[in-house]
Amino acid sequence: MNRFKTLMGAAAVLGAALISGQAAAFDLGIVAFQMSAETHARCSNTAEARAKEFGWDTQVLNSNGSLQTHAEQIENLIQKKVDGMVLCMSKPVQFDAQFQDAKDAGIPVITISSGSSPHTLFDVQPNEFVVGAEAAVYLLGTIDFEGGILAQRFESNAGARIRGIMLDVVLAENPTVTVVGSHSMARTKSWQDDVRNGMSALILQKAGQYKGIWASFDGQAFIIDDLLIESGMKKGDVSLVSIDGGQEVFRRIKSPDSMMTATVAVPLEDMATAAVDSMKAIAVDGKKKEEMVAGPYLFKPAILVDANNVDQYLN
Repeated sequence: MNRFKTLMGAAAVLGAALISGQAAAFDLGIVAFQMSAETHARCSNTAEARAKEFGWDTQVLNSNGSLQTHAEQIENLIQKKVDGMVLCMSKPVQFDAQFQDAKDAGIPVITISSGSSPHTLFDVQPNEFVVGAEAAVYLLGTIDFEGGILAQRFESNAGARIRGIMLDVVLAENPTVTVVGSHSMARTKSWQDDVRNGMSALILQKAGQYKGIWASFDGQAFIIDDLLIESGMKKGDVSLVSIDGGQEVFRRIKSPDSMMTATVAVPLEDMATAAVDSMKAIAVDGKKKEEMVAGPYLFKPAILVDANNVDQYLN
């Protein structure tokens, strides 16, 4: 009898271990659209780290800024029958068919800073309308709401596009500020060259006509900052404001050699962690999406960082 009880106890322990192992066996596909952009890399790296804390299997893919590659990678994950997907800076409009296929296959998808889709659970992002307005108003404040500015835009990403729209709204209410030159980044695969070529031309052509520069994300601002430094400008000659946050932009804000003035810091690590935590709550724990998020967005607040508070964020 004692031997029987021992065997039964061992079987129960083994069964519990197997059940626990099965619960942890979750296969998460993570796709970043362009990992040469710091924000995309931070997003995917944090999502991967969080998933590994749960003991999940992960496959991390980099689309290298290619629309075709991004579509193929999503399709491959669907064919692989992953249990869920987290997509960083994806493009729901361009990939509506792939998102629909994932939904039809019963694969939950959560996006980050991508925009909404009827085929995904939701998008985790800052409130881009608030972020865009804050960056625009701050920039205009640095030039006393008067004079010329340059603008570096990006229309292909929903968040960056909204930021540009909010810049236009702020400018419409402040006609004493004029955009003397604007460049819109068109390429995603070779985006650095696109920004460098477009803005170097504007910086030369419009010399002396602008006191501030607005960029839709920090990666663009880094290239612009380098161009300004190469042209011989010193900190304070112009204001340079952008959006995203991270150690590189904080370092530049602090540096006496950089033109970088401020950024609206988006909590990318918190957003990526929230995406994976939400995937677990819904896909593993069985929680309903409606219990967690009202509508197609899960918002995470951003904060403006300039010389006054940058030391709090520098590692």
